[in-house]
Amino acid sequence: MGLRPLDFLIALAVPVIWGMGFVFAKGAIGHFPPILLMALRFTVTALALVWFVKAPVALFRQIAVIALISAAIQYSMTFTALQYLNASTAGIVVQLETPLLVLMGWAVLGDKPSYRKMIGIAVSFSGVLLMTGDAQLQAEWFWLAVFIAGLVIWSYGQILVRKLGEVGGFTLIAWVSAFAAPQLYLSSFLFEQDQIRLILEADWRVWGTVVYLGIVMTAFGYGLWYHLLGRYPVSQVGPFLLLIPVATLAGGILILGESASFEVLAGGAVVVAGVAFILVERRRPIPPPP
Repeated sequence: MGLRPLDFLIALAVPVIWGMGFVFAKGAIGHFPPILLMALRFTVTALALVWFVKAPVALFRQIAVIALISAAIQYSMTFTALQYLNASTAGIVVQLETPLLVLMGWAVLGDKPSYRKMIGIAVSFSGVLLMTGDAQLQAEWFWLAVFIAGLVIWSYGQILVRKLGEVGGFTLIAWVSAFAAPQLYLSSFLFEQDQIRLILEADWRVWGTVVYLGIVMTAFGYGLWYHLLGRYPVSQVGPFLLLIPVATLAGGILILGESASFEVLAGGAVVVAGVAFILVERRRPIPPPP
């Protein structure tokens, strides 16, 4: 069954919404330090959602741990690294979430991937190796490593989400955000400075980015995504997420004035091809009736 016209447009909108998040965040990091920016983002998300979902009090301890791992630690690492990486590069490398999640499921849950998925994983990582031929990435190799390490931590957080069982998408987003925000404020207090002054001096463009990250990218973006997952199998809508690096690359060039070298473009294409090999299941022929 194909996607309905409206759902097809939604499937195109989700990667654009998520991909542009890196572009806008890269601009806002010029004013807010990255951890403070993430703290404000999750504050906005929590304030927008917690009033409309039931509080899973019995799961608060597990959700607090998930928030610490998959939000507070992970976003502190990836968005701190974003200060030193192009938004377009980050939008490509973030595609490693898919192969890393497959590997983490194998390591923690024993979900051994198929040979097809293993090939896709190998292709994806070879694409990152190809990207490191770029002179700028060679100069910032440490922050590329920090960004990828953040993705590894994110993948472990998703395994904890899976162990949590059925909670509900918006409930989980709302309460992960509610727990992640104070954790991020504490992290910002420990590692950053001048937070009060920067908050008071922020202009409407910076606050617009905070609202975009908290409402549009997180609450609205995930709402659209869960709508698609409720109607169609992951194998049908998952490949649309391969458009995230396209959106980020276009936004980085058009809005931030970034440029992409041949090594980054070629390596990015290989990464996307590897992720596509993982996501797009090969259709098996239907056997004839006996």
